[in-house]
Amino acid sequence: MNLTMNDSHLVRVEQLESFVESSSDMQFVGKTRKEKYVWLEKLLQRFFYKVARKKNKSIIKKYAMKMTGYSDAQMTRLLFEYCKTKHIYVPSTVNRSRFETRYTKSDIARLIETDNVHSRLSGKATKEIFRRLHEVFQDERYVRLKEISVSHLYNLRETRQYISHASTFTKTSSVRSQIGERRKPRPEGKPGYIRVDSVHQGDFDKEKGVYHINLVDEVTQFEIVCCVEKISEAFLLPVLEEALWSFPFVLHAFHSDNGSEYINHRVSEMLNKMFVEQTKSRARHSNDNALAETKNGSVIRKHMGYGHIQKQFAKDIHIFYQTHFNAYLNFHRPSGYATVITNEKGKQQKIYNLYETPYEHFKKIPDAKTHLRHGISFAQLDTFALAMDDNTCAKLMKEAKKILFKTFHTH
Repeated sequence: MNLTMNDSHLVRVEQLESFVESSSDMQFVGKTRKEKYVWLEKLLQRFFYKVARKKNKSIIKKYAMKMTGYSDAQMTRLLFEYCKTKHIYVPSTVNRSRFETRYTKSDIARLIETDNVHSRLSGKATKEIFRRLHEVFQDERYVRLKEISVSHLYNLRETRQYISHASTFTKTSSVRSQIGERRKPRPEGKPGYIRVDSVHQGDFDKEKGVYHINLVDEVTQFEIVCCVEKISEAFLLPVLEEALWSFPFVLHAFHSDNGSEYINHRVSEMLNKMFVEQTKSRARHSNDNALAETKNGSVIRKHMGYGHIQKQFAKDIHIFYQTHFNAYLNFHRPSGYATVITNEKGKQQKIYNLYETPYEHFKKIPDAKTHLRHGISFAQLDTFALAMDDNTCAKLMKEAKKILFKTFHTH
């Protein structure tokens, strides 16, 4: 609600002071700056502000601030102007000098179009495209843009028009997770330091394939491979827990890259229950998880290939791994173990002269029995390892794999 107030009946400073005190909870705002300036000038003339006492000036100022809504600094400036000129002038609107706009909205539209189709190249590359469009392809719409500076091109990319219509591409923001310690595991010759990595079995027609989960012990190269439909918690956690309990020795550490399938609270809780330390790869240290990634190529890709496998076969593949493949890898397939030597120049080299199965290598570790999981003995493991020779196990594994792959093609 707007009220028009006539205060011409206020002629004494005491009346102004009384009004200010009685209206402490009220606010008054003038309509326009011109109206407020005219009213203020009449007020100051009526109360002879220029020659008034200091106390009365303070009361007049508070009253004027109350009625106009101006701040103390604004009112001080206006009062100073009145005392100096006996008037309060309304500023006239003047035309300020402005730089001429060189690049129009249509130029920005051309920039948006170019960035969208080229997925936003660098400034120099974009400028070269403008030059080619004008000089090579004779497109006159780019006559101004071909001369644009790289720095001003980025200025145009900050305009509201560009931001509203361009498909912007930004770098992936890093996500800092407190789960797991970012360092390389240090097994010091002891088994139980597991490396894990995921292998995706291709996409086809926007459909995801199965995921292989590869777990490898760093010292013994004991390997457990699993398969899941998706790497979400519902599918991954039960299989991951089953795989960890499949190792015959006590586990101490679980190392992965920084993918969210392993760096999450559910996996962390599961590892804490098993008293297993969780670590993750460091930035700019691509070799932190090299063992698992090497096994991905030499084992999983070699046997399962690179082609797309539908996720509906994940359960069949997982059963094949449990019944044939993991036993073959750990008890019948020799792996290479490096011996580190130092040459004459002091450079360390790895020589692979030792080849044996992961189980044989595990048995040769000093005090190997002390690392066995509770309820497991070497007598049990020896019986399983010697139940068939290496070639027989390999043949049975290949026959089972052949049958498995036939099911992929019959559906």
